Amino acid sequence: MKKRTKIILVIASVVLVIAFYFGYQIYQMIMGSEPLSGKQETIPTKTTSLPPLTKGTADWPNWRGTNFEGKSATTGIKTDWSNGLVKLWSVNYLCQDKSTAAWSTPVVQGNRLIVPGRDRKNDLVFCINADNGELIWTGSYEANAESSHGPGSRATPFIDNDRVYTFGRSGDLVCWQLEDGKLLWRKNVKDAGGTEPSWGFSTTPLVFEDKVIVQGGGKALVIAYDKLTGDLRWKSMEGEVGYAAAITMNIENETKLLIYHGKGLSCLNPSDGKPLWTAPWPTEYCVNATTPIVHNDVIFHTSGYKMGCEALKVTKSGYSVLWKNNNIEAQHSDPILIDGYIYGYSGESGRNVGQFKCLELSTGKELWSTNSIGQGTTTFVDGHLICQDVKGNLFLIKPDPSAFNKVGEIKSALEDVKNPAWTVPVVANGKIYLRYMQQLVCYKLD
Repeated sequence: MKKRTKIILVIASVVLVIAFYFGYQIYQMIMGSEPLSGKQETIPTKTTSLPPLTKGTADWPNWRGTNFEGKSATTGIKTDWSNGLVKLWSVNYLCQDKSTAAWSTPVVQGNRLIVPGRDRKNDLVFCINADNGELIWTGSYEANAESSHGPGSRATPFIDNDRVYTFGRSGDLVCWQLEDGKLLWRKNVKDAGGTEPSWGFSTTPLVFEDKVIVQGGGKALVIAYDKLTGDLRWKSMEGEVGYAAAITMNIENETKLLIYHGKGLSCLNPSDGKPLWTAPWPTEYCVNATTPIVHNDVIFHTSGYKMGCEALKVTKSGYSVLWKNNNIEAQHSDPILIDGYIYGYSGESGRNVGQFKCLELSTGKELWSTNSIGQGTTTFVDGHLICQDVKGNLFLIKPDPSAFNKVGEIKSALEDVKNPAWTVPVVANGKIYLRYMQQLVCYKLD
């Protein structure tokens, strides 16, 4: 009897340990802050003189590039990766503590690269010389932030000529002077009735004409501010905030606003915020996080959590569903449309296990799928897809609807990656920029 009791106790102890381990992992996935790994540096001294503002031939001034398509205007890239790529510079100071994870993608205009960071109490903004990695200016403001996946910013900044707009995970929309980092105005969406979602405000600000637009959630699902003064111009709709960027679409020769919020996809008038229609898409946890793809009068959108994907044919007054299936279930990895075909990752983004697929936009038919490049994010440049898996490895893919075609790869392009490297690669003016928490690495691509 005693022996049997001991065996039962041992088994029970093992079960409890396993349950605790997996419970802790689930807690970390939902509410924890990924601890930083690898080298951490103190913030360096800024350059003694401000370089003049410039513009490049292939800038990347906002989320997914100039046309929100995930495509760079850079040409003449190096496609032989057998000896790797030349590293031009790197920094390791964007996050200033072990629990200050931030995920925002950098943006580039000429010699100015803007990327948010975080310390224990403050949201940080860095302006780095895109050519040599020197620090040009820093900005900061105190912001209380929850720890779920880190207190740092998720949203990508938006450069608009001589200004840049950032959106912190706690709801602070801030306008900075691009030349020297002077804070011009700051607003918090909660003051307009916004409600912070579980994983923090994440929608990239959209600058359109004289307004800057973000998702606020709650009683102010969509909010437009005057881009020069920060004055409230309008707020529209109520409901659960999503995690996707607002984009524009030309519908019947008029520019409309697309908002992928927690419960669906809505079309609004950008002038006054008037809702025109909503296509329901109630994803679990309200995680609609990918950017809709626009092609003529068709919108493609996708989410994880077994929601799948859908193509809509739209007018100003409504929409019809062309097709719907589960061939792509992208949690927060944005597919890319090339010549009528959709290329992108499907599956959960927390593990380096997924499917990279090609779908036909017109029908939703899956043409091929591979599990050979993990799970990650994708950028298009010069006739190629650059995929980065969540472990920091790079892959060069030649898009082809008939077959998967890997041209090259670079192992550990990002070093010391212990948690998922979720930030999408940015290609601007012949360089590729990779970000993992406190790290930012620049490689020569042309």
